[in-house]
Amino acid sequence: MKKPQEEVVLEIQEIKTGELRMFILGSTPMIQHRFPFKAWQELLLPSKQKNRAELEGTLKHDPIHEFRESLYRNRDQKSAAMFHVPNRQFHRAIAGCAIDIAGAKKAVIERLTQVVDVNIELFGVPQFFMAMVRNSGFNATPDVRTRPIFPEWACAITLRFMRPNLTERIVGRLAGAAGKIRGIGDWRPETGGPYGTWDLVGPDNADYKRIVAKQGRAAQQKAWDNPVAFDIDTEELFAWYQEEVHRRELDVEPTKAKKKFRTIIEDGKGEETTFLGVE
Repeated sequence: MKKPQEEVVLEIQEIKTGELRMFILGSTPMIQHRFPFKAWQELLLPSKQKNRAELEGTLKHDPIHEFRESLYRNRDQKSAAMFHVPNRQFHRAIAGCAIDIAGAKKAVIERLTQVVDVNIELFGVPQFFMAMVRNSGFNATPDVRTRPIFPEWACAITLRFMRPNLTERIVGRLAGAAGKIRGIGDWRPETGGPYGTWDLVGPDNADYKRIVAKQGRAAQQKAWDNPVAFDIDTEELFAWYQEEVHRRELDVEPTKAKKKFRTIIEDGKGEETTFLGVE
């Protein structure tokens, strides 16, 4: 005789969401490095292999072009900032912070949080930064990489989270910790560097308001047209590059930025500091 089947009723708790607006002020310079569009093209339609003569007549690097290619640009001319930060960078930093904090799990935080903003408007004036790096690979070949660096930067993000698992207090603490131990951009604390850290501030913070008001689209357009060197190493290396290009009679994309760079070096105390990044 068959046993009567029991009816099982599943009760699923309704998931509620909350949103928290966060105002972010960079505490250290931030280095951007967008995947070059030329690399996109090479993956889509690889160019034919060059012979030795063609390689010798071709510039390996075009620093000004590389500087511009490494920036995430806002295509909407009406946006207050010319550049943006992809939302995945902050989401990854906040979720990754859970690895270093007791009681939190990265995978759980990834599922229970979401950065609402698709492209986060970035305020700050980028400068021209050339640094020695080592390429990935078995030989770790050294190279010179040109990237934009933001000595000062600020932005705001809206973080959506799931209740009751998370609260404003927990999310705020995670975002604050992520700014100190994870960071965003190249050579951040997550990868052993000192750049890309931030603090959470209020919307009335004096430095935040100053950067948003004075380092938006207009100031960023000037930096795009006429890049400024971040440090002495960059200025001297690019000056040598220009002389060598002229001496070897190599073709390079014409740019307004071929005049001598003005260097701005500050560490907040009025003392000169030289930054050189090695990855």
